[in-house]
Amino acid sequence: EYAFPVTIEDNVWLGANVTVTPGVTIGKNSVIGAGSVVTKDIPENVVAYGNPAQVARKINKKDREYYFKDHKTPEAFLQKLEAGVLFHR
Repeated sequence: EYAFPVTIEDNVWLGANVTVTPGVTIGKNSVIGAGSVVTKDIPENVVAYGNPAQVARKINKKDREYYFKDHKTPEAFLQKLEAGVLFHR
């Protein structure tokens, strides 16, 4: 048996029943679709899904604006979110 680490970075969303194989890294701010099998590293700021999981597209500033459109979110908060300074380790 081999035990390789699985690394899931900050602000990653995993859908239901996602399987992550040993040795894989999922980059920060990424979204993995439900039922996906992640067999290779996933970069930052992307949406990936499937079996095996493949990158469908990048997440950009327009996506963040759409997600927060119904919130009264101050611009300073969005800038900090974009810079990644809201996450503490």
